[in-house]
Amino acid sequence: MVHLGDMALWPLGIAARLRSRKSRLILSAHGTDVAYPRRGGVKGRVYGLYLRLGARLLPSATVIANSEATRAVARESGWSCDEVIPLATDLAGPAPTGHFEHYILFAGRLVERKGCRWFIREVLPHLPPSVRLRIAGTIWDEEERAALRDPRVDFVGSLDGSVLVDAYRHALCVVVPNIETRSKEIEGFGLVATEAAAAGGIVIASRIDGLVQAVTDDLTGFLVPAGDSAEWLRAIAGVADWDRHARRSFAERSMAHCRTFYSWDRVARDTLGAYNLPLS
Repeated sequence: MVHLGDMALWPLGIAARLRSRKSRLILSAHGTDVAYPRRGGVKGRVYGLYLRLGARLLPSATVIANSEATRAVARESGWSCDEVIPLATDLAGPAPTGHFEHYILFAGRLVERKGCRWFIREVLPHLPPSVRLRIAGTIWDEEERAALRDPRVDFVGSLDGSVLVDAYRHALCVVVPNIETRSKEIEGFGLVATEAAAAGGIVIASRIDGLVQAVTDDLTGFLVPAGDSAEWLRAIAGVADWDRHARRSFAERSMAHCRTFYSWDRVARDTLGAYNLPLS
């Protein structure tokens, strides 16, 4: 059994087959490792050819995708992708109290598809003036950087550990407002949404790409149409109207589900199932 952790590593599968024709080959697909051809340009086209070559040379390989979106994109380059195993997180928070502060949190890389600039432009101006947007992450795009000049935005850079957990759980809500882009790149999974829920945050995310697997709708968060500012405002207003008991109850149920479904034990069991090995 040979399990390669990224689709770009497929030539190592050839090496394994050369050593033993009985080798069972598994590859994991995460998102960018199969969606990069969608960027176009010389690099995108060359990488697309590279993936297609791998699919032709390794037709019997089992591909495990982290979401239905990743599976669909893997199939574009010829890979037979029959398994979808959503990811997990080790992040956890203390018991929720129902308390929150008057900020909305965005966490992650500042690139177009993650929708931070869109949210600042289309949603933030229509929220009550007392609500601020706190942004934790790294800047990868100059247009996204420019959006941070909004007077209601507080950019705090990268956070981790207990500081990140506190930022998740004390926010009015954690937004993951991914949008469609011209490049058609995808969010392979959207781990921020899962981490935030596991930490006790109230998650609102776009119903797009791998976020459909990263959020269990109405249980670990709420999925709303990508790019629909009216629906985003409605979802945020709904969460803002909760009393302390409602917030605490939702967070308790969300965290409990994360401890079971979004756990590495479940991922291990599902992966063993893909291997077709007996469970001990």
